[in-house]
Amino acid sequence: MSTATAIRVAGLEKSFKDVSVLRGVDFDVARGSIFALLGSNGAGKTTVVNILSTLLHADAGEASVNGFDVATEPQEVRESISLTGQFAAVDEILTGRENLMLIARLRHLSDPGAIADALLTRFSLSEAGGRRAGTYSGGMRRRLDIAMSLIGDPPVIFLDEPTTGLDPQARIEVWQTVKELADSGTSVLLTTQYLDEAEQLADRIAILHEGRIIVDGTLAELKQLLPAAKVEYVQKQPTLEEVFLAIVGEGGSEPAAATESEERS
Repeated sequence: MSTATAIRVAGLEKSFKDVSVLRGVDFDVARGSIFALLGSNGAGKTTVVNILSTLLHADAGEASVNGFDVATEPQEVRESISLTGQFAAVDEILTGRENLMLIARLRHLSDPGAIADALLTRFSLSEAGGRRAGTYSGGMRRRLDIAMSLIGDPPVIFLDEPTTGLDPQARIEVWQTVKELADSGTSVLLTTQYLDEAEQLADRIAILHEGRIIVDGTLAELKQLLPAAKVEYVQKQPTLEEVFLAIVGEGGSEPAAATESEERS
Protein backbone atom coordinates (compact mmCIF):
# COMPACT_ATOMS: atom_id res chain seq x y z
CA MET A 1 0.00 0.00 0.00
CA SER A 2 1.26 3.49 -0.85
CA THR A 3 2.55 5.56 2.08
CA ALA A 4 0.12 8.25 0.93
CA THR A 5 -2.83 5.88 1.43
CA ALA A 6 -4.32 5.28 4.87
CA ILE A 7 -7.02 2.80 3.82
CA ARG A 8 -7.35 0.65 0.72
CA VAL A 9 -10.38 -1.50 -0.06
CA ALA A 10 -10.59 -3.75 -3.14
CA GLY A 11 -13.42 -6.09 -4.14
CA LEU A 12 -14.87 -6.32 -0.64
CA GLU A 13 -17.84 -8.71 -0.34
CA LYS A 14 -20.00 -9.71 2.61
CA SER A 15 -23.25 -11.64 2.94
CA PHE A 16 -25.43 -12.51 5.90
CA LYS A 17 -27.21 -15.77 5.12
CA ASP A 18 -28.99 -15.10 1.82
CA VAL A 19 -28.60 -11.33 1.96
CA SER A 20 -25.69 -9.88 0.00
CA VAL A 21 -24.70 -6.66 1.77
CA LEU A 22 -21.40 -5.82 0.04
CA ARG A 23 -20.96 -6.79 -3.61
CA GLY A 24 -17.44 -5.72 -4.51
CA VAL A 25 -16.60 -2.45 -2.75
CA ASP A 26 -13.51 -0.48 -3.83
CA PHE A 27 -12.08 2.80 -2.50
CA ASP A 28 -8.91 4.42 -1.16
CA VAL A 29 -8.54 6.96 1.64
CA ALA A 30 -5.59 9.38 1.50
CA ARG A 31 -3.65 10.04 4.68
CA GLY A 32 -4.74 13.09 6.62
CA SER A 33 -8.02 13.37 4.70
CA ILE A 34 -11.71 13.01 5.50
CA PHE A 35 -13.41 10.37 3.37
CA ALA A 36 -17.20 10.21 3.56
CA LEU A 37 -19.00 6.95 2.85
CA LEU A 38 -22.50 8.13 2.03
CA GLY A 39 -25.55 5.90 1.84
CA SER A 40 -29.05 5.32 3.11
CA ASN A 41 -29.88 3.07 6.05
CA GLY A 42 -29.02 -0.53 5.24
CA ALA A 43 -26.62 0.37 2.43
CA GLY A 44 -23.74 -1.49 4.13
CA LYS A 45 -21.76 1.43 5.59
CA THR A 46 -21.43 -0.03 9.08
CA THR A 47 -20.53 -3.42 7.61
CA VAL A 48 -17.59 -1.81 5.79
CA VAL A 49 -16.43 -0.14 9.02
CA ASN A 50 -16.77 -3.38 11.00
CA ILE A 51 -14.63 -5.25 8.47
CA LEU A 52 -11.97 -2.53 8.42
CA SER A 53 -11.87 -2.48 12.23
CA THR A 54 -11.52 -6.32 12.34
CA LEU A 55 -14.92 -6.85 13.97
CA LEU A 56 -16.15 -8.82 10.94
CA HIS A 57 -14.47 -11.05 8.36
CA ALA A 58 -15.06 -10.32 4.69
CA ASP A 59 -16.25 -13.12 2.43
CA ALA A 60 -14.00 -11.92 -0.40
CA GLY A 61 -11.76 -9.04 -1.36
CA GLU A 62 -8.86 -7.27 0.33
CA ALA A 63 -8.56 -4.40 2.78
CA SER A 64 -5.57 -2.65 4.35
CA VAL A 65 -5.45 -0.03 7.08
CA ASN A 66 -2.29 1.96 7.83
CA GLY A 67 -0.34 -0.48 5.69
CA PHE A 68 -1.58 -3.60 7.51
CA ASP A 69 -3.78 -6.30 6.00
CA VAL A 70 -7.10 -6.52 7.85
CA ALA A 71 -7.33 -10.31 7.45
CA THR A 72 -3.74 -11.35 8.21
CA GLU A 73 -2.54 -8.56 10.53
CA PRO A 74 -5.58 -7.78 12.71
CA GLN A 75 -3.59 -6.88 15.82
CA GLU A 76 -1.53 -4.28 13.95
CA VAL A 77 -4.72 -2.86 12.45
CA ARG A 78 -6.34 -2.55 15.89
CA GLU A 79 -3.29 -0.71 17.20
CA SER A 80 -3.58 1.77 14.31
CA ILE A 81 -7.26 2.68 14.60
CA SER A 82 -10.01 3.95 16.81
CA LEU A 83 -13.73 3.47 16.26
CA THR A 84 -16.51 5.79 17.36
CA GLY A 85 -19.94 4.26 16.86
CA GLN A 86 -23.36 5.80 16.36
CA PHE A 87 -23.96 6.31 20.08
CA ALA A 88 -21.54 7.94 22.53
CA ALA A 89 -19.80 5.21 24.57
CA VAL A 90 -19.17 7.31 27.67
CA ASP A 91 -19.77 6.23 31.25
CA GLU A 92 -22.45 8.61 32.54
CA ILE A 93 -21.51 8.02 36.19
CA LEU A 94 -17.90 9.12 35.72
CA THR A 95 -16.83 12.69 35.09
CA GLY A 96 -15.48 13.66 31.70
CA ARG A 97 -11.93 13.61 33.08
CA GLU A 98 -12.43 10.21 34.71
CA ASN A 99 -13.72 8.76 31.43
CA LEU A 100 -10.55 9.89 29.67
CA MET A 101 -8.28 8.67 32.45
CA LEU A 102 -9.96 5.26 32.42
CA ILE A 103 -9.22 4.76 28.73
CA ALA A 104 -5.63 5.96 29.19
CA ARG A 105 -5.14 3.40 31.96
CA LEU A 106 -6.68 0.63 29.87
CA ARG A 107 -4.16 1.48 27.15
CA HIS A 108 -1.37 1.29 29.76
CA LEU A 109 -0.25 4.87 29.10
CA SER A 110 1.77 6.85 31.60
CA ASP A 111 0.34 9.94 33.34
CA PRO A 112 -3.37 9.44 32.50
CA GLY A 113 -4.24 12.70 34.27
CA ALA A 114 -2.05 14.78 31.96
CA ILE A 115 -3.48 13.00 28.91
CA ALA A 116 -7.03 13.68 30.10
CA ASP A 117 -6.33 17.35 30.80
CA ALA A 118 -4.75 17.86 27.38
CA LEU A 119 -7.74 16.31 25.61
CA LEU A 120 -10.24 18.28 27.68
CA THR A 121 -8.47 21.45 26.59
CA ARG A 122 -8.26 20.34 22.96
CA PHE A 123 -12.00 19.62 22.79
CA SER A 124 -13.09 22.70 24.80
CA LEU A 125 -14.32 20.59 27.71
CA SER A 126 -12.00 21.83 30.47
CA GLU A 127 -14.73 23.62 32.41
CA ALA A 128 -16.95 20.53 32.28
CA GLY A 129 -14.18 18.03 33.02
CA GLY A 130 -15.17 17.68 36.68
CA ARG A 131 -18.86 17.12 35.95
CA ARG A 132 -20.51 13.74 35.46
CA ALA A 133 -20.79 12.89 31.76
CA GLY A 134 -24.49 12.19 32.29
CA THR A 135 -25.03 15.95 32.66
CA TYR A 136 -23.42 16.76 29.31
CA SER A 137 -25.34 17.94 26.26
CA GLY A 138 -25.43 15.71 23.18
CA GLY A 139 -22.66 17.65 21.47
CA MET A 140 -20.45 17.58 24.56
CA ARG A 141 -20.96 13.83 24.98
CA ARG A 142 -20.01 13.23 21.36
CA ARG A 143 -16.91 15.43 21.65
CA LEU A 144 -15.91 13.51 24.79
CA ASP A 145 -16.50 10.23 22.95
CA ILE A 146 -14.23 11.34 20.09
CA ALA A 147 -11.61 12.57 22.58
CA MET A 148 -11.64 9.13 24.24
CA SER A 149 -11.12 7.50 20.86
CA LEU A 150 -7.97 9.57 20.25
CA ILE A 151 -6.12 8.38 23.34
CA GLY A 152 -2.96 6.71 22.10
CA ASP A 153 -2.86 8.90 18.96
CA PRO A 154 -4.26 6.41 16.41
CA PRO A 155 -3.41 7.50 12.85
CA VAL A 156 -6.80 6.32 11.52
CA ILE A 157 -10.22 6.93 13.06
CA PHE A 158 -13.60 5.55 11.98
CA LEU A 159 -16.63 7.71 12.74
CA ASP A 160 -19.80 5.72 12.13
CA GLU A 161 -22.67 8.23 11.77
CA PRO A 162 -21.26 10.47 14.53
CA THR A 163 -24.08 13.06 14.52
CA THR A 164 -27.08 10.72 14.63
CA GLY A 165 -29.66 12.12 17.04
CA LEU A 166 -27.86 15.43 17.63
CA ASP A 167 -29.49 18.84 17.37
CA PRO A 168 -28.21 21.34 14.74
CA GLN A 169 -25.91 23.18 17.12
CA ALA A 170 -24.36 19.95 18.43
CA ARG A 171 -23.84 18.71 14.86
CA ILE A 172 -21.84 21.83 14.01
CA GLU A 173 -19.70 21.32 17.13
CA VAL A 174 -18.90 17.77 16.01
CA TRP A 175 -18.18 18.93 12.45
CA GLN A 176 -15.60 21.38 13.75
CA THR A 177 -14.01 18.63 15.83
CA VAL A 178 -13.76 16.32 12.81
CA LYS A 179 -12.16 19.08 10.70
CA GLU A 180 -9.57 19.65 13.42
CA LEU A 181 -8.75 15.93 13.45
CA ALA A 182 -7.89 15.98 9.75
CA ASP A 183 -5.95 19.24 10.13
CA SER A 184 -3.78 17.51 12.76
CA GLY A 185 -2.97 14.66 10.33
CA THR A 186 -5.51 12.04 11.40
CA SER A 187 -7.11 10.05 8.57
CA VAL A 188 -10.89 9.95 8.99
CA LEU A 189 -13.38 7.53 7.46
CA LEU A 190 -16.81 9.00 8.09
CA THR A 191 -20.04 7.15 7.40
CA THR A 192 -23.18 9.23 7.16
CA GLN A 193 -26.65 9.37 5.66
CA TYR A 194 -26.72 13.17 5.82
CA LEU A 195 -25.89 14.85 2.51
CA ASP A 196 -24.99 18.18 4.11
CA GLU A 197 -22.58 16.45 6.50
CA ALA A 198 -20.62 14.89 3.65
CA GLU A 199 -20.69 18.20 1.78
CA GLN A 200 -19.37 20.15 4.78
CA LEU A 201 -16.63 17.75 5.85
CA ALA A 202 -15.35 15.42 3.16
CA ASP A 203 -12.33 15.77 0.91
CA ARG A 204 -13.74 12.85 -1.08
CA ILE A 205 -17.20 11.28 -1.11
CA ALA A 206 -18.20 7.75 -2.11
CA ILE A 207 -21.84 6.78 -2.47
CA LEU A 208 -22.62 3.21 -1.41
CA HIS A 209 -25.81 1.83 -2.93
CA GLU A 210 -27.05 -1.76 -2.96
CA GLY A 211 -23.66 -3.06 -1.87
CA ARG A 212 -21.53 -1.21 -4.43
CA ILE A 213 -19.73 2.11 -4.71
CA ILE A 214 -21.58 3.81 -7.54
CA VAL A 215 -19.59 7.04 -7.52
CA ASP A 216 -16.38 8.23 -5.82
CA GLY A 217 -14.82 11.67 -6.10
CA THR A 218 -14.51 15.19 -4.73
CA LEU A 219 -17.62 17.29 -4.28
CA ALA A 220 -16.69 19.28 -7.39
CA GLU A 221 -16.27 16.07 -9.41
CA LEU A 222 -19.63 14.75 -8.24
CA LYS A 223 -21.37 18.00 -9.17
CA GLN A 224 -19.97 17.72 -12.69
CA LEU A 225 -21.97 14.52 -13.15
CA LEU A 226 -25.11 16.65 -13.41
CA PRO A 227 -26.00 19.10 -16.18
CA ALA A 228 -24.56 22.59 -15.84
CA ALA A 229 -26.44 24.74 -13.36
CA LYS A 230 -28.95 27.21 -14.73
CA VAL A 231 -28.12 30.72 -13.57
CA GLU A 232 -31.05 32.54 -12.02
CA TYR A 233 -31.17 35.63 -9.87
CA VAL A 234 -33.30 35.08 -6.81
CA GLN A 235 -33.49 36.60 -3.37
CA LYS A 236 -31.57 34.41 -0.95
CA GLN A 237 -33.66 33.24 1.96
CA PRO A 238 -32.12 31.97 5.22
CA THR A 239 -32.17 28.22 5.79
CA LEU A 240 -34.01 26.78 8.78
CA GLU A 241 -30.63 25.90 10.29
CA GLU A 242 -29.49 29.54 10.01
CA VAL A 243 -32.73 30.70 11.65
CA PHE A 244 -32.32 28.17 14.46
CA LEU A 245 -28.71 29.18 15.18
CA ALA A 246 -29.55 32.89 15.03
CA ILE A 247 -32.22 32.37 17.68
CA VAL A 248 -30.45 30.01 20.08
CA GLY A 249 -26.83 30.59 19.09
CA GLU A 250 -24.26 32.86 20.65
CA GLY A 251 -25.39 33.76 24.15
CA GLY A 252 -28.84 32.25 23.59
CA SER A 253 -30.36 35.73 23.14
CA GLU A 254 -33.84 36.08 21.70
CA PRO A 255 -34.37 37.82 18.35
CA ALA A 256 -35.03 41.56 18.45
CA ALA A 257 -38.61 41.24 17.19
CA ALA A 258 -39.58 39.09 20.14
CA THR A 259 -37.99 41.52 22.61
CA GLU A 260 -39.82 44.53 21.13
CA SER A 261 -43.12 42.66 21.32
CA GLU A 262 -42.59 41.95 25.01
CA GLU A 263 -41.77 45.63 25.69
CA ARG A 264 -45.05 46.78 24.05
CA SER A 265 -47.00 44.34 26.20
